[in-house]
Amino acid sequence: MSERIWKTSPSPEFLNQWSVGTMLEHLDIRFVEVGDDFLKATMPVDNRTRQPFGLLHGGASVVLAESLGSSASQCCLDLKSQRCVGLEINANHIRSVKDGVVTGTVRPLHIGRKTHVWETRIRDAEDRLVAVSRLTVAVLDLEQ
Repeated sequence: MSERIWKTSPSPEFLNQWSVGTMLEHLDIRFVEVGDDFLKATMPVDNRTRQPFGLLHGGASVVLAESLGSSASQCCLDLKSQRCVGLEINANHIRSVKDGVVTGTVRPLHIGRKTHVWETRIRDAEDRLVAVSRLTVAVLDLEQ
């Protein structure tokens, strides 16, 4: 069993409420599960997330990965005194998807005082790996 990493008590409902009025809401990214050391969210493959040739847009996969990693980082912080911002993200696109829903699962590779590194694995409805992404975020102290 994994050690619980959250400083807040995130739930899918809480995380989805954070997403109201953002790109996540526009792309219909929905948080669906919170574990001790992971978050899981879904995203439809539809007219909002496809590229012109009818396949899942790589940028949409990156939006899903950054949204998962950034949300996970925020849940590891004391939000009264800290926030996080993305520093770098990369993605390897492994399999194409034409329709349906993809699911991203993010887990930490490193949770430090000033940086966090997260890995997101995106899978299709048949549980085949679609993309892998790594996100590095900076942890910022809020001015008191």
